[in-house]
Amino acid sequence: MATNSNSSTGIEVHNTLQSICYKRGFLQLLDQRKLPLETVYLDIRDASDGWSAIREMVVRGAPAIAIAAALSLAVEVFANLDHFNGTSEDAASFLFKKLEYLVSSRPTAVNLSDAVTKLKEVISKTAATASESKDVFQAYIEAAEIMLEDDVASNKAIGSHGATFIQNQLKNSDWLSILTHCNTGSLATAGYGTALGVIRALHTEGVLERAYCTETRPFNQGSRLTAFELVHDKIPATLIVDSAAATLMKDGRVSAVIVGADRVAANGDTANKIGTYSLALCAMHHNIPFYVAAPLTSIDLSLSSGKQIIIEERSPKELLNSRGGLGEQVAAPGISVWNPAFDVTPAKLISGIITEKGVITKIKNDDFEIENFVKGAAGQSVA
Repeated sequence: MATNSNSSTGIEVHNTLQSICYKRGFLQLLDQRKLPLETVYLDIRDASDGWSAIREMVVRGAPAIAIAAALSLAVEVFANLDHFNGTSEDAASFLFKKLEYLVSSRPTAVNLSDAVTKLKEVISKTAATASESKDVFQAYIEAAEIMLEDDVASNKAIGSHGATFIQNQLKNSDWLSILTHCNTGSLATAGYGTALGVIRALHTEGVLERAYCTETRPFNQGSRLTAFELVHDKIPATLIVDSAAATLMKDGRVSAVIVGADRVAANGDTANKIGTYSLALCAMHHNIPFYVAAPLTSIDLSLSSGKQIIIEERSPKELLNSRGGLGEQVAAPGISVWNPAFDVTPAKLISGIITEKGVITKIKNDDFEIENFVKGAAGQSVA
C-alpha cells in the first residue's frame, strides 16, 4: 500500500470525512490510525492491500469494512481484465477464493460475510450463463459499486427513522442529549453513519442539545474519530472518558444512548465495541433508553443468540502501548493482557433496533421479532 496525503490517481477527495474514495479502477482509504492530526490516504491496489487495511484498522466500522473489502477486489479485477485467460468458471473460482480470504480479516463484523455472500450469488449467476471470464469480472465490479451507493442511502434512512422515532418516544423533552460509543459515522461507513447518523439527523432537526462521545479505549475511536466528526459538523459535543458514563447518566444529562453494531443475533443480542455492554447496564439502571442503530446487513439470522457470536481478540500492544498500541509502552513489563475487541449486549437491555427500513421494537412478551421484521422489509425500498 502506498501512502498519499493527496490523491495521485484522479480520485477527488471532497472532504476529510470521506473514508472511502473510489472510482472504477482506483481505491483510496483514509488511514484512520493517523486521525485527527494527519489526513493520509492509502492506495489500495488489490485484495491483499484491502485485507491488510482492514486488519490493521486503517479502515474500521462494520459497513465500511464490507465496502472496502468488496472494492479492493474490484480494483484488482479491473487491473487484470485483459490479462486473465481462463473460463467463466475459472473467474468465479478466482473471485470466490479472494472473497474468502477477505472475510478472514475481521470475523466479528457480519456485514463483511453478508456482502461476500451476496457477491458470490452475483458471481455464480453470471458464471452460469457467461461465455467469457471478462463478463464475470464486470458483473462483480458493478455489484461492488452498487454496494457503495446503497450504503450511503441506507445510512441516511437510518438517521431519518431514528430521529423521528426517538423524538416520538421522548416527546416530553424539548432538547435531547445523546450518548454514543466508538465511531459510527462517515468514517465507519460509506458516508453519513448509523448511530452518528441519527445524531446528525437530530441536530439537523434542531432538537439536539448535546452529543456525548466516549473516548472508547483502547483504540480511542471516540476521541480520535467521533469527536473529529462532531467538531467538523459543528455539532455541540463533549468527550468523556469511558468510565464517566454512569455518572453522566446519574446527573440526568443523557436522554438516550445510541450505539452501532457489528453483528445482531436473531433474538436481538448485539455485538459491538467493547464497553457497549457496560453502557447498556448503566442505561437500564438509570431508566434511560438504549438503542442500536445498524443496517439490516448487520443482522445475522443464522445465530439464535449472542452466545454464538465470535468475539475477536486484539493485540496486547493496544493496551501495553499508548495511542492504542502505536506509541510508547505505558504498562508494566510482564503483565498479561486480555483485549477483546467487542462485547455482547443482551437483547433485554436494548430498547429498539434502528434500521434503514424502520425501528424494530419489542412485542408484548418483551422480545424482538427480528426475523418477521426482516422478511417484511425484504423488497421494500429504502425510505
